[in-house]
Amino acid sequence: MERGEGNKIILCITEKPSVAKDIAQILGATVKRNGYFEGNGYWVTWTYGHLCTLKEPQDYSPYWKTWSLGSLPMIPPKFGIKLIDDAGIKRQFSVIEELIRNCSEVINCGDAGQEGEVIQRWVMQKAGCEKPVKRLWVSSLTDEAVREGFRHLRSHEDLLPLYTAGLCRAIGDWVLGINATRLYTLKYGVNRQILSVGRVQTPTLAIVVNRQKEIENFIPRDYWELKTIYRGVTFTYSGKSFEKEEDAKKIIGSLIDQPFKVEDVQKKSGREAPPRLFDLTALQVECNKKFGLSADLTLKLIQSLYEKKLTTYPRVDTTYLTEDVYPKCKSILESLKPYANLTAPLLGKSLKKSKKVFDNSKVTDHHAIIPTGQPLPGGLSQDEKRVFHVIALRFISAFYPDCTFDQTVVKGKVDKYGFKATGKEIKDPGWKVVYGYKANPGVGKAGENDEEPKEEEEQGIMPSFSVGESGPHKPFLGKKTTQPPKYFTEGTLLKAMETAGSTVEDEDLRESLKANGIGRPSTRAAIIEVLYKRGYIRKEKKSLRATDAGIELISLIKEELLKSAKLTGIWEGRLRQIERGEYSATEFIDQLKKMITDITLSVIRDTSNRRIDAAVESKQEKIKTKK
Repeated sequence: MERGEGNKIILCITEKPSVAKDIAQILGATVKRNGYFEGNGYWVTWTYGHLCTLKEPQDYSPYWKTWSLGSLPMIPPKFGIKLIDDAGIKRQFSVIEELIRNCSEVINCGDAGQEGEVIQRWVMQKAGCEKPVKRLWVSSLTDEAVREGFRHLRSHEDLLPLYTAGLCRAIGDWVLGINATRLYTLKYGVNRQILSVGRVQTPTLAIVVNRQKEIENFIPRDYWELKTIYRGVTFTYSGKSFEKEEDAKKIIGSLIDQPFKVEDVQKKSGREAPPRLFDLTALQVECNKKFGLSADLTLKLIQSLYEKKLTTYPRVDTTYLTEDVYPKCKSILESLKPYANLTAPLLGKSLKKSKKVFDNSKVTDHHAIIPTGQPLPGGLSQDEKRVFHVIALRFISAFYPDCTFDQTVVKGKVDKYGFKATGKEIKDPGWKVVYGYKANPGVGKAGENDEEPKEEEEQGIMPSFSVGESGPHKPFLGKKTTQPPKYFTEGTLLKAMETAGSTVEDEDLRESLKANGIGRPSTRAAIIEVLYKRGYIRKEKKSLRATDAGIELISLIKEELLKSAKLTGIWEGRLRQIERGEYSATEFIDQLKKMITDITLSVIRDTSNRRIDAAVESKQEKIKTKK
């Protein structure tokens, strides 16, 4: 581990006091000072998350303090940062500033992600840091991981593209959010109410509004399915369903006296791999589905588990592990003592190493969320236990065999009408025993809220059929009604944000669409919270409903660039390219400026005299203008 030598003092800046305390212990900086720890040639201090923010419009020009259409769009020639106006933040910043002035070298120990990079670099920039800087980059906060991280500090310059992407994101949110909010408020608002518009929040609201309109405009339609029972098995007519009952009855009449004849029997073996490990969005979806936890609460809980060293870095968008994690997996499984009945079949032999779990090419900065191998302490909240539980089960299941099954498809005919039946028999449940499927007593008790097999897909063993056999059957009609799409829950909305509005269940396809999802895993929960706060959506049980204000706002916005999830997803894709050093930040900002200029001109020219009166109002959201 690197150590301070002679008069050299190495300054470590963490993102939270609790993390600073842990790192200080590891480094031997055990003397507590005012705002930092000291010892063994190190100073260890902390921020409180964001200490700095982008300047506000009035910081650039007094003319921009007053809300007016004539001042739009507001685009500073150069963006700047400032300290957040808070006494505690200013006091801690002065400590950091003094330490930077007197140290020999700085180690950025912020959270190892885009937001953490922006937080720390803004603080160092505001403090005028000219000292050499290195980066601690860890995927968990265990003592072993932190020591390993200090042995392999990363170059400050190597992470410049990550910071650049974060800076572009912040500037993009400033340019679109501040300008569009003022533009729509001044043009269409009444009673000095804010009409909040944002680069990510507005497309997200549009997803909810569009789904709600689909449901409200849905006209249910009855239809009839023709089926017949042969040898105790229900066969379904291979043609289209019937819109008129009388049409189906005519066919039934011609079938009753005709025998059912088996024409084809196909039996295929299949296998189902374990579910993918968790990225943040998938974890939030799972916890919302199983426990009703909000996306925001799940993020807070997994952050807490990370800081308690029980799980790895949470703000990730990959479901894969790097291959260097594989040798550590057996010891992690051994550490999961409460799950010994599930891990026992895995230990004592070589662990499965699937390409669907271990793939270096699918991991950039951090791998999927897994347990760290630290023993579970007492004192965890019920919700923390729940979140850890789903992570532990998902990790354990990744090393179980695939679920194997036989699927039989039987095709037959009555007269000229074709019928088909499908049966699925589970041969070896494999990983499904982790979730309680066909488990022996005391084995695989995953809890009442865990995944259950989809019984409708598992119809059991079909009788043996032979091609050419025939016999009597009993045809009948089943009446059904078309169903509207379902309202979004927080979980399904997170999925839609991840895939730029697409409703996708297939895991492989979801992975490919992530590149152009809207928002980042770490910000999507906050976006949903903003929509609640603004009064644009509300929750009815688990379902999300757009309010009248939210619906009106989306109907008011004619500029597709502001409300299209796909277009916003393309912008998110470009930000990810910037993060990888594959796209120009200058080009991104230039396109952003052109976009807000075009939108401003379009709205100002609107002569429709439309108005919107948002349903929710708060004193904090009144326009603060000088009369």
